[in-house]
Amino acid sequence: MKINIVSKLGKFSRQTALVLLSAVFALMTPIQLVSQAHADQYDDKIAALQQDIAKYQTEGQRLNDQAATLQAALAQLANQQAAITAQIAISQAKYDQLIQQIADTEQKIKDNQDALGTTIANMYVDGSVTPIEMLASSKNISDYLDKQEYQSSIRDQLTSTISTIKALKASLDQQKLDVGKVLADQKSQQTDLTNRQNEQQALLSSTKGQEANYQKLISSSQAQIAEAKATQALVNSRINSSGGFVLIDGGSLTAYPWNYSNCPMYGYLSTGGADGNGGDGHGYGCRQCASYVAWRFAKETNLYPSWGNAVNFTANAAAVGFKEGAPRAGSIAVMDPAKAGQSYGHVAWVESDPYINARGQTVIQVSQYNYDYGQGYGMYSLMELSVNAFDHYIHIK
Repeated sequence: MKINIVSKLGKFSRQTALVLLSAVFALMTPIQLVSQAHADQYDDKIAALQQDIAKYQTEGQRLNDQAATLQAALAQLANQQAAITAQIAISQAKYDQLIQQIADTEQKIKDNQDALGTTIANMYVDGSVTPIEMLASSKNISDYLDKQEYQSSIRDQLTSTISTIKALKASLDQQKLDVGKVLADQKSQQTDLTNRQNEQQALLSSTKGQEANYQKLISSSQAQIAEAKATQALVNSRINSSGGFVLIDGGSLTAYPWNYSNCPMYGYLSTGGADGNGGDGHGYGCRQCASYVAWRFAKETNLYPSWGNAVNFTANAAAVGFKEGAPRAGSIAVMDPAKAGQSYGHVAWVESDPYINARGQTVIQVSQYNYDYGQGYGMYSLMELSVNAFDHYIHIK
């Protein structure tokens, strides 16, 4: 039932208006989308799990420094599985936290809507009293001014409260989208864990659990393994010295054609692949950094570059007309070896233009393969890194 605003205002007293204003002002207390107790509960759990992952990273580096033995390879796979399991637990905690936020936000919306009440809402939505109508219902000019002031105050507070409800609804929509992303991440991480377990089983099957068979398996690749170790040491040193990284996403990338099933990684070593010996069919080792960047380059240009190892990308790109420049989205980031004797280097794909992060660093986002951020080698990662982590940026357009 609609309300006759003119007749209602005609019967308003100062006391009635003040009571109504008090009710409306009561709605305007600051709203927290998540209670502090809930936030602390989940944030503490996530922080503890992140500390566990950091320990797995340290243990992974220790294992990588050991001799290439079957025992070390199996221990590394077990360590990687533990790191992925911790990441799954983080995703579960984030999911639980978002579910709680959604419930809290829905309750806040309901509380605000109930507090508004049908009558006040109708006054705001349907009521439009002109100054002439208000003057006609007033006893005198003072009464008219009082009514106008009260009505203006009520409308301002109602507008603010309704804006709050709209903001809560927008937040709720975003939270529901975030839940979907966390679930997708968790599914991907679970797949990564299964694949690592399958990799471990494949390694045991191919070597029959015997050290001699493992050494035979990797004997032709000892130089590649040694070079890969040196390259990873370079990448770790450069990233750590330039401020570390923020992991945005990781695991495997569905669109990239090489994964656990067709290119299993034994430690640093690519196996399987297009040629059965770890090649990707374009002159690169599958699930290696250069293979991924060359694939991204081909997606952008329809040309597949043959630029050799990562350290050769800059010179080979320049030889066919590509220029170096400042970092920008859609360019190739190249990290050169830090000392003589290393010939591989590292490359990544730049996903964003430079920006200033919360710590005041000038950073970019890069995607890459085969940097061990705690889940082993041959893995995809999207990271925020300092622009100083790389030596060259190749512009492809």
